[in-house]
Amino acid sequence: MFHSIITGIIFVISLNCYAGEPVSKSFWSDKAIGGVDVLSQHRAHQLGERRILQGKQDYLVRWNNADWYFASQQSANKFAEAPERYRPRYNGFCANALSTGEGLVATNGQVWEFFDDELHLFYAEKGRQRWLKGHWQTYQATADKAWQQQLNH
Repeated sequence: MFHSIITGIIFVISLNCYAGEPVSKSFWSDKAIGGVDVLSQHRAHQLGERRILQGKQDYLVRWNNADWYFASQQSANKFAEAPERYRPRYNGFCANALSTGEGLVATNGQVWEFFDDELHLFYAEKGRQRWLKGHWQTYQATADKAWQQQLNH
């Protein structure tokens, strides 16, 4: 039985490797960035707030082999019309981990920041603070290179 579980996990991982751009999603499902409504992060940024909304299964958009959850049909529709505009940079993987050479580290959407009007997600507050207090443009350039290497892998 253990062997069949391991074989199943390897099969799922291999499917994800060849399914287009990777997206930060749950280990056990296709739920992107912990089910956080990315449109709520954009709204919070515009209003200078930190309050974000958890998405609901009723408002799900399938994009890039992942399930993106939204708090309203309006948000789901807006994302579906222009996902590249609203998706987090690096499809939700930790920007800091990419910038430090740690590779693709999944996030749950709770730790976030906008740099140059683009949403970035972080695994932990420590990484977000590093970007806020350091030279985020340099970190982003390094993360961009690492992201491209992941895509070309």
